[in-house]
Amino acid sequence: MRIKRAVNAVKKRRSILKSAKGYRGAKSKLYRTAREQVMKSGQYAYIGRKQKKRDFRALWITRINAACRLNGISYSKFIAGLKSKNIELNRKVLADMAVREPEAFASLVGQVK
Repeated sequence: MRIKRAVNAVKKRRSILKSAKGYRGAKSKLYRTAREQVMKSGQYAYIGRKQKKRDFRALWITRINAACRLNGISYSKFIAGLKSKNIELNRKVLADMAVREPEAFASLVGQVK
């Protein structure tokens, strides 16, 4: 007796088409193209989670550098100074401080100089 996959096949297709909701054209309507796009979208999402970390770090460094230069010091000298003084603040906190509390950041630059 052969096994028919009716229910399972429909479930599988339905889940793929549900994930492809909102895609343009055939990618949200036809199973085969939807499956291809869902797989590709998953790859993009995976890569994107890694890239997000890089992008934010680059943004923080840019903001810290801009704030440092307003206070007359380069980014690299500022970071080296923080390390030598054993001030352990990460770049996220430093960037936030540079944007929201320029006076506090300026005093930190003063300590490093």
